[in-house]
Amino acid sequence: MLSIRSLGGLRIAVFSVLLISLPGILASAQSSPLDKQVSSVLPDAQTLYLDLHQHPELSSHETRTAAELANRLRTLGYEVTEHVGGTGVVAILKNGAGPTVMLRTELDGLPVEEKTGLPYASKVRAKDDSGRDVGVMHACGHDVHMAALFGTASIMAHNKDSWHGTLMLIGQPAEETITGADKMIKDGLFTRFPKPDVGIALHDTNNLPVGQVGITPGYAKAAADSVRITVYGKGGHGAQPHTTIDPVLIAARIAVTVQSIISREIKPGDAAVITIGYIQAGTKNNIIPDDAQMGFTVRSFKPEVRQHLLASIERIAKGEAMAAGAEKMPLVEKYESTGAVYNDPVLTKHLAATLEGVLGKGSVVTEDPIMTSEDYAYFVEQGVPSFYFTLGVADPQKLADAKAAGKQLPSNHSPLFAPVAEPSIKTGMTAEVTILRDLLKGTPADVKKFTQPAAGN
Repeated sequence: MLSIRSLGGLRIAVFSVLLISLPGILASAQSSPLDKQVSSVLPDAQTLYLDLHQHPELSSHETRTAAELANRLRTLGYEVTEHVGGTGVVAILKNGAGPTVMLRTELDGLPVEEKTGLPYASKVRAKDDSGRDVGVMHACGHDVHMAALFGTASIMAHNKDSWHGTLMLIGQPAEETITGADKMIKDGLFTRFPKPDVGIALHDTNNLPVGQVGITPGYAKAAADSVRITVYGKGGHGAQPHTTIDPVLIAARIAVTVQSIISREIKPGDAAVITIGYIQAGTKNNIIPDDAQMGFTVRSFKPEVRQHLLASIERIAKGEAMAAGAEKMPLVEKYESTGAVYNDPVLTKHLAATLEGVLGKGSVVTEDPIMTSEDYAYFVEQGVPSFYFTLGVADPQKLADAKAAGKQLPSNHSPLFAPVAEPSIKTGMTAEVTILRDLLKGTPADVKKFTQPAAGN
């Protein structure tokens, strides 16, 4: 594995080429005081990015990652608390009276073997929670998020005359398993520490070119529920099915029937997804097993739709079992879940205009809601008005070529996902500092003018 020391010259060469190939990015801000501040901390942010990219850690095991981030924030003068909700980090910087604003980043990587071919690609392997040996990669770009947050933290700490209030930085573990935010809340995130007046988070995307950010007022990301159904039958010889109750057939009927929930029970126009990712049963072709297991992911935006989907899945599972004469009803378990990410519409409109004023006209684009999920929703559900936006990390020419060919660049979670790192981090810092300074210039009452209660949350 390449060390950070050996990457010093490499970092300069790689990132310089990227900047040269992407002229005009952030041109509107190049001579501004903010751009000079961003440029001054960019080398340190890049160094952290390269380090994190080479040392990714799986969800709930982010011990090195959390320590690296915590130590850097502590040297900037933040009051840092580690091990919140497991490996979570909370860093507080108080700067007089004013609002409390939270900025969150994620810490975890994914069980993905990197195939980007980058000179600083991850070569890490680890045991997952099932004991399997897996490659580990920051395939979702959390390393970009952390580098941007660190750079933002540095600018805010060194320019305290530009804001007032309390800045609350969150390093959240286990976003990829949608468990970390809930664990931090249960460990007293909003009781041991100030409850924020506003929450901010970003996520990178290869669907936007570097230099652009995306906004979605209202529902931005879907609620997600992982459901496991165990179907019980009565096993026997495959040549004598009349002496058995076949759980495979029951599972197959459930798989077909649940798809009618969306087409016949959900109001047209209400977003909903039911995907069955696996059906597992049996050991041999001529043996009817005693049971079968099914795995579902269930997605929606509105709470009432979410409740209806889950109730209907359980109803259908039990109904098909009864129709087959099963002696034991299926076991329906919801084992991972998060609500929908809801962007405060008033806050979103205000900050979109603020960002465009700094990043440049056309740099802020409105995106449709998507059915992927994020456990940042737990913070929203605690009554924290929020602005969750996307950060473009794609090479503009490669993105344009892909669109012209009717293709897509490698997405988050792909082993080929490779953000154009330096300008992405630079845009992320510029956006975050712009937002924080805008919100941390008045009183808590002033901030409330930009927010309204979240519908259904």
